[in-house]
Amino acid sequence: MLVAIPDVLTPQEVAYLRHELETGEWMDGKATAGGQAAAVKNNLQAPADSPVTQRLAQIVLQALARNARFTTAALPLHLTTPMFNRYDVGMTFGAHVDGAIRTATGGARVRTDVSSTLFLTPPEDYDGGELKILDTYGEHLVKLPAGHLIVYPATSLHSVTPVTRGSRWASVFWTQSMVKEDGRRAMLYDLDLSIMSVRERLPDDDIAVVGLMAHYHNLLRSWCEV
Repeated sequence: MLVAIPDVLTPQEVAYLRHELETGEWMDGKATAGGQAAAVKNNLQAPADSPVTQRLAQIVLQALARNARFTTAALPLHLTTPMFNRYDVGMTFGAHVDGAIRTATGGARVRTDVSSTLFLTPPEDYDGGELKILDTYGEHLVKLPAGHLIVYPATSLHSVTPVTRGSRWASVFWTQSMVKEDGRRAMLYDLDLSIMSVRERLPDDDIAVVGLMAHYHNLLRSWCEV
């Protein structure tokens, strides 16, 4: 399930993150990649242990916490600390699948069920740099406005196409979901959107609303791992 979520960050938050990253340090992105991924990874990354990166990561986490669409799409149990990367001209990330386990803040292990890319650069500022995701429906090229987020299964084969003009900046992170299987998350997401739509037209005590909400929570109770 691919879900694009608009305006996760406000324009003011995007501008602040960009300003802080522009004055901060960058390192070779291969340092945080596994063996196969490192062989096809060519980008820059803000050092995870720098005070600037840690402060900006908290801004992203706070934005996610207030975003209902992210919550219903990912059903988060644990999040990794957001990372920040950039792709200048000629940089790319070849086809790969994200590692199944990552280490979160404090050393806890997190299963990566959902991958997320939060765009920090307006699409008109660079050419190339699309996030290319392969699933059973074919290839999807994703290039969203600054402040917008794409979430997709971490099991997906994906890449970042070469940047040919400008520079593409983003924040990336992973979610361990309460519902491990992507197909079940997709069904719950669609059901939750339907419930929101019905609640706009019917009162919450209407039997249709009550019944749909009961089915949602009973499915979640059956499938979730907490």
